[in-house]
Amino acid sequence: MRAAIFRQGSFVLGDVPDPQLQPGQVLVRTKSCGICGTDLHAARFTREFVSLSQRSGGRWTMDTERDVVFGHEFMGEVVANGPGTEGKFKPGDLVTSMPLTIAGNTVLGLGYNPDVAGGFAECMPLAERMLLPLPKTMEPDHAALTEPMAIGLHAVEYFGVNNAEVPLVIGCGPIGLATIAALKLHGHAPIIAADFSAGRRALAKKMGADIVIDPAVESPYQALERAITPDGHDASRYAALFGLGPKRRPALLFECVGIPGVLAAMMEGAPTGARIIVVGVCMEPDGIEPFFGIVKQLSMQFVLGYSAQEFAATLGHIGAGRLDVRPLITGRIGLAEVGRAFKDLANPETHAKILVEPWR
Repeated sequence: MRAAIFRQGSFVLGDVPDPQLQPGQVLVRTKSCGICGTDLHAARFTREFVSLSQRSGGRWTMDTERDVVFGHEFMGEVVANGPGTEGKFKPGDLVTSMPLTIAGNTVLGLGYNPDVAGGFAECMPLAERMLLPLPKTMEPDHAALTEPMAIGLHAVEYFGVNNAEVPLVIGCGPIGLATIAALKLHGHAPIIAADFSAGRRALAKKMGADIVIDPAVESPYQALERAITPDGHDASRYAALFGLGPKRRPALLFECVGIPGVLAAMMEGAPTGARIIVVGVCMEPDGIEPFFGIVKQLSMQFVLGYSAQEFAATLGHIGAGRLDVRPLITGRIGLAEVGRAFKDLANPETHAKILVEPWR
């Protein structure tokens, strides 16, 4: 079958072996697959990506010396049921899945696995028990955004975010936008978002941000201070010591950038007592100044991925229109165009989410 193969730092269009279905697997024809920010990191910083994976417990099995077929944000069409399946799905059914498959009792990740092709290939061997049918009213390609939108939902729900907190989202790439949409879904207001890109700021508005900041013009932390501070608030240490006057609302900051220096800036800019939830994946060493965390009594929490329940819930939210992913889809390409798309995505003004359609 055809695939966009990542080989020694670049993408080539070529053939990979057709999937050989293991017991419990279903052959699924890939219809749409999104390009993720982690894909961009893995392609640009391959050695660092592989090293970090190995040092952190081997979450991904990518190897710098072996071909790999990316793609972990996908939806597809059932082609055939393999041995040992229950026949829950028939050929032609549209499905999606978390980016993994199961062979026997072994769970295999998809997207960075040199032994199993991901969604940048024409077909995938997916586990029947992991497949989710698409809601009948859903635009099929919207299901390819279930995975990134589930990350935003998990970021908002995992540590029990509550509506008393005023959120500030730093970085309005796809994950920041997913976080904004999840905050909107849960009724948070006002939602503040910040990004240097005008295009991303416009998308943040569409996804539910109430206040959008260009950090080159205004400090997002000053905007947050205004949003959490009621009229008549006394910021003096005397008032704080004795609990006098109206209280400020708690602040909640989401780091959705994933480059060195952002966390340090957020700790310096965050209000006293704020929480910082780190969603962006930084793959380089970073430095912070603990003094700011200490004197402000900040909390810093890290999140990754989503649960199976959150993934299924996200699909339902998209299908019902509670999460509108239409503004995020800015391009559709075939396998031969994957390499160019990775370069295009380096410019935040050009695209948000490009969908790869292997049969295009």
